[in-house]
Amino acid sequence: MKMAVIAPKTMAEMWTTVGSTIASFVFVWAIICQYCPNELRRYVEKNTHRLASFFYPYIRVSIHEFTGTHLKRSEAYAAVEAYLSVNSSNSAKRLQAEMGKDSKKLVLTMDENEKVTDEFQGVKVWWVLSKIVSPQRSIAYYPEPETRFYKLTFHKQYREMISESYLEHVMKNGKEIGVKFRQRKLYTNGGTYKRSSLKQTMWSHIAFEHPATFETMAMEPEKKQEIMEDLLTFSQSKDFYARIGKAWKRGYLLYGPPGTGKSTMIAAMANLLNYDVYDLELTAVKDNTELRKLLIETTSKSIVVIEDVDCSLDLTGQRKKLEKATEDQNEQGKKETYLKEPREESNISRVTLSGLLNFIDGLWSACGGERIIVFTTNYMEKLDPALIRRGRMDKHVELSYCSFEGFKVLVKNYLKVEAHPLFESIKQLIDEAKITPADIAETLMPKSQREEEEDAEKCLSKLIRVLEDAKKEVAMKEESRAKDDSLLQDKQETEKSLN
Repeated sequence: MKMAVIAPKTMAEMWTTVGSTIASFVFVWAIICQYCPNELRRYVEKNTHRLASFFYPYIRVSIHEFTGTHLKRSEAYAAVEAYLSVNSSNSAKRLQAEMGKDSKKLVLTMDENEKVTDEFQGVKVWWVLSKIVSPQRSIAYYPEPETRFYKLTFHKQYREMISESYLEHVMKNGKEIGVKFRQRKLYTNGGTYKRSSLKQTMWSHIAFEHPATFETMAMEPEKKQEIMEDLLTFSQSKDFYARIGKAWKRGYLLYGPPGTGKSTMIAAMANLLNYDVYDLELTAVKDNTELRKLLIETTSKSIVVIEDVDCSLDLTGQRKKLEKATEDQNEQGKKETYLKEPREESNISRVTLSGLLNFIDGLWSACGGERIIVFTTNYMEKLDPALIRRGRMDKHVELSYCSFEGFKVLVKNYLKVEAHPLFESIKQLIDEAKITPADIAETLMPKSQREEEEDAEKCLSKLIRVLEDAKKEVAMKEESRAKDDSLLQDKQETEKSLN
């Protein structure tokens, strides 16, 4: 009896068979996709997924970088990113590096399509960073950006533990890590004409590295302490604001002559609270809608700054202009009184006073929370009272000419001197000279290496001469003003006697 012996296939023959099978499957699938109705194909795909999920023992959770209409970056995504940067970056083979807090240390995070393992209470889970590439538009100048998301995979028997305990653990630790290692940023808006996509942020940023603190500010100690306590109380009052039904925000109006430290005050506030700073340039904002979008894109723990608001907006007599525009709208075709218009028609800003007021304390101002809004101005009397009333600008801080207490802070910063015999002469002059902290700082600033090595007495003597000149200038201005007032009074009396 003869038996048929089947020789085993060689490796080359096996790969040839596999390749042929795959090619056949791809060909058949292409034919189905081309000629099969879309409704039938979707039905087959849906039921195929259901059948596969019945046998597939794992569950997947996706956490996208942007949600909804891409108005704001997801806090959950940021928390996961921070959590994985510390807890799982050791096992990843491909990493991204970013500069961390104070630019002293690189923070490593997962690169795209990288997979890492995490363990929680003896249960292993897997994280993958993926991205979705949107179809390119027909216009090459405006491609859609890629959107990223983290995908969490775990066995279905641990669903309850993962959803209730592990994700809460990731969110809590991720937020703490994010605060610890984040690099604070200084943002600015550049106008919509610079944006390549609706989904891209309207803000650009650099690292915020301003060294100003309240300790180095030329201001009376009592006033500094009052402002610091107000800021710290605000940052710790989340529950209080929720209880009274008020948005968690606070407005500051900084006013005073140029050179009195308004911008330095903002930097000191940011450094005290560890907040980001958003420097809003109103002349680059197209309209009220864009202004609202800018507000939505700001994060919590931030200071939104509009410097020299009296120059950015034409707010003087705004209400009278609005009434006049209403009377002439049929003739001129205008419905609102707009802000100052740039010369080029394409760059006209249509932000209104009403839009700015809603920006400060309207419904949208509650988005995000823990936000401080700061206005600075050299001439507070030019601003509309509705703009600076309590509730919008809650705290008014006057930054005036340098006092003797402020001088002592500056001389300690620049010359490392806390007491000197010439202080008494300076004390008598400084109140009458009406000189700003910026002027005093410029006088104390060494102009060369030789001047830096000079002793404090020479620098203070130079300052005394500057103060004496400033005092004479103030006296001359007051004398000239007195003469003008006298002439005006004589003229009024003469006109009165003639009448």
